[in-house]
Amino acid sequence: MAGNYKNLQDFIEFLEQKNDLIRIKTKVSWNLEITEITQRVLQNGGPALLFEDVADSDFPVLINIFGTEQRMAWALGVENLNQIAEKIETLLGTVQGPPTGIVNKIKLLGDLINVARIGPKHHAKAPSQEIIHTGDAIDITKLPILKTWPLDGGRYITLPLVITKDPETNIHNIGMYRMQVFDKKTTGMHWQTQKVGRHHQTLEKKNGSSKMEVAVALGGDPALIWSGSAPVPPDINEYLLSGFIRNKGVSVTKGITVDLDIPSEAEFIIEGFVDPNESRKEGPFGDHTGYYSIEDEYPVFHVTAVTHRKNPVYPTIVVGRPPQEDYWLGKATERIFLPIMKLTIPEITDVHMPAEGVFHNLILVSMNKEYPGQAQKVAHGLWGLGLMSLTRAIVLLDSDVDLNNPSEVLWRITSNTDPRRDIFFSEGPLDDLDVSSPTGNVGSKIGIDATRKINGSEMGNRKWMPDITMDEDIIEQVTAKWKEYGI
Repeated sequence: MAGNYKNLQDFIEFLEQKNDLIRIKTKVSWNLEITEITQRVLQNGGPALLFEDVADSDFPVLINIFGTEQRMAWALGVENLNQIAEKIETLLGTVQGPPTGIVNKIKLLGDLINVARIGPKHHAKAPSQEIIHTGDAIDITKLPILKTWPLDGGRYITLPLVITKDPETNIHNIGMYRMQVFDKKTTGMHWQTQKVGRHHQTLEKKNGSSKMEVAVALGGDPALIWSGSAPVPPDINEYLLSGFIRNKGVSVTKGITVDLDIPSEAEFIIEGFVDPNESRKEGPFGDHTGYYSIEDEYPVFHVTAVTHRKNPVYPTIVVGRPPQEDYWLGKATERIFLPIMKLTIPEITDVHMPAEGVFHNLILVSMNKEYPGQAQKVAHGLWGLGLMSLTRAIVLLDSDVDLNNPSEVLWRITSNTDPRRDIFFSEGPLDDLDVSSPTGNVGSKIGIDATRKINGSEMGNRKWMPDITMDEDIIEQVTAKWKEYGI
């Protein structure tokens, strides 16, 4: 049954029962070959892949486990991603009074779902610490870490759960930041400007610390892996989010060399520290934008211990020109966070982030429009909503528009917009990976009001004409007589 798994081993077994995973016994290389194989399978909606014989490593590689909408839903324990959104909507339906901000609403949501029941559960022993390597025994190059694209600066860990702790509140955070392997004991740590890991580094630097403890989990419950990619507020623990999805607390234990809570059911744990004052050139990297990201300075992660299960698998993901596996991680976020967006901006009826928009470049929004300027109000509200601030383009459409129908969306955009009136701009932060901004992580954004226009206030002396549709009684008449026509 979907959801009755606590780690990747259980999920592998589930996918095999569904005939949605293939074990590949042929020897393969971590250097580009696995990427090319995965691309051919993923682009055709194929199964998850378990490479059992990878050159230069004793560990198998697991990939493409989130590569379809169905597997993404199974990973979160449901048959359809909207089921989780419906659960959240039901809980939020008990909230009385006007919206008071997304953070407060999520905190209230935490109260509603009984934090004590779904919070992390501490255990002294953990499968993720069955084998322990410290000192000279540390060698992360023995893991089958992939080089995914030809111009990559090296091998990259691409599905890590990077665990840090706020030095002021002690709240743990889990983020997903790529890590370039420099040597046996060091990697890059690509946490970007707006990420919580970078914020924790800033606080540690302010406090004069020379060692910021970090742990990196590879694997675990698939719901926890997704939670690490979700854009939750910094004072919300991803362990709590995963516990809510799974309806039970995540099992955690203390690290061997770091005072951090780490997932008991992970496949590998890499422990270490970041010196807040140290940086090193990292990159290039073939990123989810479809372009290589620029080589730049990022923190250095120093490894102090590597632990793992007795028979672990190494989970990874390929990112590149969309759509890729990470698109489905983003799709889960889109569906699950929609109720909270709707609570904060009640005009919103649906959102869609097309794969081609690579998460932060384009969001389509349908809305209930009642007054002039409301579309602009919704767009600016979204730009003020956490990591939605990084969105380069927002298109506003009416509530009856099917956002998943590109033909209808493009028709509405080209028919419903007067460029002078309906296109507007804003300035603000952009994703560090944005390839077009001349100023790095700050630049311009565009909003497009493709809603129907209101007569008078938005149409001046002209009249907005209705869509061409057939009368319902004629539709019913023709449907009833269809067989008589002999068509």
